[in-house]
Amino acid sequence: MTAMTHAMLKGSNIPLEATAIRAVLRWTPGTDVPDIDASALLLGGDDRVRSDEDFVFYNQPRHPSGLVRHLPKKQAPEGLTDTIEADLTGLEPGVHRVVLAASADGGTFGQVRDLSLLLYDASPSAAEEPLAIFAVLPETGKEAALICGELYRRGDSWKFRALGQGYESGLVGLATEYGISVDDGEGAEAEADQSAGQSTGQGGAEEPEALATAEPSSPQAPAPSQAETTALPPPRPLPQPDPWDPQATQPLAAGQGATPTGATGDGDYYLPPQPPVPPQVPPHVPAPAYPPPAQPPAPPAYGYPQQPSYGYPQPPAYGYPQQVQRTDPPPPPPLPMPFPDPNFTLPPQGPQFQKR
Repeated sequence: MTAMTHAMLKGSNIPLEATAIRAVLRWTPGTDVPDIDASALLLGGDDRVRSDEDFVFYNQPRHPSGLVRHLPKKQAPEGLTDTIEADLTGLEPGVHRVVLAASADGGTFGQVRDLSLLLYDASPSAAEEPLAIFAVLPETGKEAALICGELYRRGDSWKFRALGQGYESGLVGLATEYGISVDDGEGAEAEADQSAGQSTGQGGAEEPEALATAEPSSPQAPAPSQAETTALPPPRPLPQPDPWDPQATQPLAAGQGATPTGATGDGDYYLPPQPPVPPQVPPHVPAPAYPPPAQPPAPPAYGYPQQPSYGYPQPPAYGYPQQVQRTDPPPPPPLPMPFPDPNFTLPPQGPQFQKR
């Protein structure tokens, strides 16, 4: 009959019928994942180890009784594994609990993925399915050591409890809490620091003397000889030439007979003639801005007839014929009716009307 696998929660427990237990830590490796190590602590009735031999880990892989062992790591299809085996029935009555722990080397459990504790029956005839599986989750992610679970006595039988308690102080802090005296090299480091301090102190006493001998004294300028002092007196201030006079040159000093090297016979100096400085041109002043010439008036709006200027006929507006005004003189006034002339007679009419 195949045993059923129990999915454990934090704080839950199950009874164990197996007499030998294999506890397997499993996780997924990676480039940023620290290495995980399994360990076991055999505790007495006071929840402390009886001696340092009750701590089984990679540097002490076997308990003196041979009943608790640390096995080498293995590469499984699901990830890396590290294993602790314990024969529960053979443990002496003084051992009340076996704590199953894990430590992270070079990191914290916040970087570890898929960490779980699997409990198997280690007897040869046992099934390959695990008795229990517990997914170990850190509380803060800063833990460097974890108590994954514990095997503890209950009367004449044993039980397993899932825990998951973390320690930021790592495996050293966990082991110290259960009474393991850990030699972490503090005495050697103290001696090394003390010897280093003594050597530093001796070196410090010798350092000023070494610096005094190593640092050369600041070089002193050689004192000028009497001949140099009399031959090279300090130069006298010379008047400056007028920069606006192109014919001006540098005057000679108070001495006479200036030499081409710039030193006179009696120790005076002169400056060589400087090229004339071109006169400064006053800045260009822009000419005043005059208003632009008046523009002719704009033509009248499009569509209005033009009024002809005096003496100049205007061309017709583009596209529109001009209205020609009639220039005929007005009709003369009517003539008055004449009065009849009393002496007027009609001319003779036809021959039929003439007197014979």
